[in-house]
Amino acid sequence: MSEPVTVAVATLGCRLNQVESQEMGALLEGHGFRVVPPGAPAEVCVVNTCTVTGRADFSDRQLIRRLAREHPGAQLVVTGCYAQTDPRAAAALAGVDLVVGNHEKYRLPELLASLAMRPRSPSPEIVVGDIQAVRAVPVAPFARVTGRSRAFVKIQDGCQHRCAFCIVPTARGRSRSQEPKVVVDQARTLTEAGYRDLTLTGVDIGHYGWDLYPRTTLAALVHRLAEVPELRWLRLSSVLPAYFTPELIRAVTTLPVVAPHLHLPLQSGSDRVLRLMRRPYNTRMYRALVERLAGAIPDLGLGADVIVGHPGETDGDFEETVRLVDALPFSYLHVFAYSDRRGTEATRLPGRVGPAAIRERSRVLRRLAREKSAAFRRRLIGSHREVHVLETRDRRTGLLAGLTSNYVEVLFEGPDSLGRRIVPLRIAEVRGERTYGQLVEAGA
Repeated sequence: MSEPVTVAVATLGCRLNQVESQEMGALLEGHGFRVVPPGAPAEVCVVNTCTVTGRADFSDRQLIRRLAREHPGAQLVVTGCYAQTDPRAAAALAGVDLVVGNHEKYRLPELLASLAMRPRSPSPEIVVGDIQAVRAVPVAPFARVTGRSRAFVKIQDGCQHRCAFCIVPTARGRSRSQEPKVVVDQARTLTEAGYRDLTLTGVDIGHYGWDLYPRTTLAALVHRLAEVPELRWLRLSSVLPAYFTPELIRAVTTLPVVAPHLHLPLQSGSDRVLRLMRRPYNTRMYRALVERLAGAIPDLGLGADVIVGHPGETDGDFEETVRLVDALPFSYLHVFAYSDRRGTEATRLPGRVGPAAIRERSRVLRRLAREKSAAFRRRLIGSHREVHVLETRDRRTGLLAGLTSNYVEVLFEGPDSLGRRIVPLRIAEVRGERTYGQLVEAGA
């Protein structure tokens, strides 16, 4: 009896890509392949790519070339958003045997079996369909998360918005939702496997349920998931402010299972730039929502995305962004330097911002983000918090690392046996960007 073909899946980019790599792994194992960790010797190397920025494209190409160099005898498959939006560029990279679109990645076992049946060709096969025509989210359940302590559940794909700077709708297609029962079943499977901290992910999860029949909502799904036994913390990935209906606000502020951690993309603190970006909210709406949520959720961990240097952004617009960020209770920020994405409206806008200005604005905003993060974490000193202990120790210190419900990583001394458990800590100290704690003994 022949040994199963080994497949290593390397993932770049967002949480959604990470989930889809887990789904691909489960599908492959269900069809007799053996999935091995990224970097391990393998007969097939799969790269699940990202294309949200120009830097992401560079990282994609860099990893593909490295894998082709390090595993010259392996078949090399490129999938994900870079493969979807520029399949010919992906196919032109040396060593690539197969390029697979975002929807077609769920056919990977079949495609790999077909690839193995024919001689290796200098011309890679391209299997990339029209993502705009896709109307369903494939069902691909998995029970373990390779290399991860926390688990993510895909509830939705695609996006209905057409923001001026964003290539994601081209890569992911129109918004489409997974059936509630499939989501709940996946959550049950993961909690039964020992995962207590789940994050709902997708491209535009606030749009969840609008395309289903009967129509449903993200708030209704959260209520259903709150009844899953053994689920301790439920997190939402990025949700646009416009989707926070009264029902969703009640769900995230009153259901004990919903972690006090939200991510609300901002992108700019200037209403003029938000209009150029075609964002579906303004700063007054954003500020009012943040103040309402922060007032209802004690010690809310609040994150946001900000784009620096969007075409048309002036010094005054950037100053408005800095003032708004400074005024709101963010605990962390993701700061992105604008980069042109082919086919997007922003590439045609006037008022280009020079690289030096983008670097300086990024530096200013990241410094402010560090200051706000440190202030948020210092307020927790002396408090007792439960943390979800990660399986991998911190590389720099060798200490265990745990994540609080409000998304603060805390380093502490303890045995490896605590991995993936939820344990009590006392927050003891903040030094720079690191937070340290001490285990609390039972009854203390």
